[in-house]
Amino acid sequence: MSDTRTGHRTPADETAEQAAERLSSAPAEPGEGDGPGAGPAGLGALGWARWTWRQLTSMRVALILLFLLSLAAIPGSLIPQNSQNAFKVQTWKAAHQGIAPLYDKLQLFDVYSSVWFSSIYILLFVSLAGCIVPRTWQFVGVLRAAPPAAPRNLARMPVYAAWHTDADAESVNAAGHRLLRRRGFRAHRSGTGPVAAEKGYLREVGNLLFHFSLFALLAGFAWASLASGQGGKLLVEGQGYSNTTTQLDDFTGSWAYTADDLDAFGFNLDSFSARYQTSGDQVGSARDFTAHIRYWNGTDSSKLTNGTIQVNHPLEIGSSKVFLIGHGFAPVVTVRNAKNEIVYRGPTPFLPQDSNATSTGVIKVSDYGTGPDGTKTMLGFNGYFLPTAPENFEKTGPVSLFPDAADPMLVLTAYQGDLGTDTGNPQNVYQLDTKHMTQLKQDGDIARARLKPGQAWELPDGYGTVTFEGYQQWASFNISHRPGNAVALTGAVCAILGLIGSLFVQRRRIWVRATTGPDGRTLVEVAGLARSESARTAEELAEFAVDLQESAPALDDDDPAGDPAGTPPGGPPAGPTDDPADPAAPADPDSKE
Repeated sequence: MSDTRTGHRTPADETAEQAAERLSSAPAEPGEGDGPGAGPAGLGALGWARWTWRQLTSMRVALILLFLLSLAAIPGSLIPQNSQNAFKVQTWKAAHQGIAPLYDKLQLFDVYSSVWFSSIYILLFVSLAGCIVPRTWQFVGVLRAAPPAAPRNLARMPVYAAWHTDADAESVNAAGHRLLRRRGFRAHRSGTGPVAAEKGYLREVGNLLFHFSLFALLAGFAWASLASGQGGKLLVEGQGYSNTTTQLDDFTGSWAYTADDLDAFGFNLDSFSARYQTSGDQVGSARDFTAHIRYWNGTDSSKLTNGTIQVNHPLEIGSSKVFLIGHGFAPVVTVRNAKNEIVYRGPTPFLPQDSNATSTGVIKVSDYGTGPDGTKTMLGFNGYFLPTAPENFEKTGPVSLFPDAADPMLVLTAYQGDLGTDTGNPQNVYQLDTKHMTQLKQDGDIARARLKPGQAWELPDGYGTVTFEGYQQWASFNISHRPGNAVALTGAVCAILGLIGSLFVQRRRIWVRATTGPDGRTLVEVAGLARSESARTAEELAEFAVDLQESAPALDDDDPAGDPAGTPPGGPPAGPTDDPADPAAPADPDSKE
């Protein structure tokens, strides 16, 4: 070989680098230079509309919108959302009454359906569509067109090699054409002339796949928001549920999914089991939560099937999925009035407040009847349930030491008066409204009791007794219908594959020209051009040149010490005037695509 080089830039090489930029089929970004993207395309509303459309459909704006969308999603992960847990939103509002009205005005409790989030989402959707369509058509044109013809002066390409041979010029060009096709290049040869070949189309395919996948990902999320619904249900062991709005604790529908679209099914919660680590550094950490159920599909509840629901392993029935999202304890309490009549009995769910399942709850006895003074009254109890109570309760207070029920205790305080349940206004079942109630006292202090299973508390002032019978476990479920999840997941996976292709595949071109000189010898020139500089381009060209020398062996007296700039002996060969390094030639070899 007379010359192989990868560096030593000259002013002419700068034009070659500009040509390399055109190896992508991406449309030129608007707003660069003095072209039509530099500002409004004309005067008046039409000009501004064109300019706005070009800015919106540019890749730069699409990336900005994608970044803004990721920022806009952050509040949805930090602030409770009505679509996920309406009760948690109400609890958060009660704890932050000062700032909650501002959050309501900013729609921070409904981030993903807010006006500002939807605006960014729609703009990104339009921007991606405007990017993908012209880019796809341009890439199709590149695939249908022949690779660009060889420039006149191949020596000015970033990677170049040349040697003399006694082989016939036409046979050398034919051999180069065969070798390039064997190496996976899309090679083109016009008649008996030079060979132009191109490879690395998977790079642009990866780019397009990434953008199409991102578009599909957004479409999947949009579909899910327009045609999804979900509801919540809390069940105590032994209770059942039928998938109707009357039995759901809460339900959030959408434009294309209402209460009439709920799947017909139901299930009974037979039991719930929880397992925790009992030793080591992670003592108390959850290891397994399992809800053991029997479910039916359709309207016939007599045909039951055994099943289980675990965290991240939902039960799929029809187009719905039943997720296990929480669990806790429900103390079983019996309340008797002064006449020893049972006025309340049953399990009452208490809500965990920490990792050790320290739980709070209220017991409302609306049907207590007549109090000791002969007037109609109601009883209410605020309480803590401690699955594992501390031995030194006076120092630690109502705090559980372990999340499992190793030594359960129920701590209660009592109120009498009007619970407000007869007013018709909705109430939170986990909160006690004490505005019209009086706290019972004993010996001048607040009346309170700490009860172990089986123990009873005699209420002061003759209001009867409260017996802690034991406890049951409860589990909360999310019944979800989200039709766009599969589309979104497929889009995410394809986006990753497309990104890998666009990052690791290099678009490059190789030209082969064999010409017969005045001395009768054949000058063989090979040159390569890639979108970005890489040592692999020079290695690939060198390997190809070695293979080509089997058909066109270099002459022994070939002198490689010619022009240090890389021009082969005898000066640049004659050829077409389409050299990207020639000031009189087009700006790059893509000009014929």
